[in-house]
Amino acid sequence: MSALKYAIVGVVVVVVVIAAALTLLLPTQHKAPIQYVGSPSGYEAFVPSSQTVNYHGHTDPVGDLILSNGAVIHDVIWNGQYASTIIQNHNQINQLNNQFVGQTDPVNHQPYVPLQDFYVIKGQVPIEQVTINGQTYYVIQASSINPANIAGFYTYYKWVPNAVVAMNTPGTYAAGLPGNSPVFQWANTTGTVAYQTMIYGGYGAGPGGYVLVLPNKTIIPYGIPFSPAGSAIPFDSPQQTYNLSS
Repeated sequence: MSALKYAIVGVVVVVVVIAAALTLLLPTQHKAPIQYVGSPSGYEAFVPSSQTVNYHGHTDPVGDLILSNGAVIHDVIWNGQYASTIIQNHNQINQLNNQFVGQTDPVNHQPYVPLQDFYVIKGQVPIEQVTINGQTYYVIQASSINPANIAGFYTYYKWVPNAVVAMNTPGTYAAGLPGNSPVFQWANTTGTVAYQTMIYGGYGAGPGGYVLVLPNKTIIPYGIPFSPAGSAIPFDSPQQTYNLSS
């Protein structure tokens, strides 16, 4: 009987040791309370990289979060609604970049440039700091954001911060370029990106040929992916046409 007891105890100890070892091998996740970043009345933007992470069994995009005041939070995970859409949109933009960058714009005869997608959130963003396998991330809890307050855009990758600043500048408005706009002929990056977004739109990235018009008359060309398309973000659905005299 004593031998049986020792055998049972020995088995239990072995099971506990194995369980503890497996726990150490599994990805560890430590969470902090959810906090809200950004301005209640501003526009923040998630800018995906080509990196993804497995978070709670889901493949989520990783990138930066640009706040309305210009501050940038790195190592941000977009979790919840639109995560797979963002990955698909980003992959499509990358594929089009691989296809067109290095070629020449036939209208202004300038080289095409790399474009970048980004996702604007109206109002504060709920994020949660987590540690996954020793790496600190900031997780956007996107499913708790009203879908009307999320919209996607794409533009020249160096202009993404400028676009966020523009959207947060009072007086900035969005407009569409007419097909015969002289902007397409400008022999600079503005003219190139204006036409390039039209090209990408024709390949399924979402319609292009739009511009943000700042109060000082500076324009930033951009395109609009089909999703997400938040109705509360006016830059997602321009209602007027841009002309140089305006």
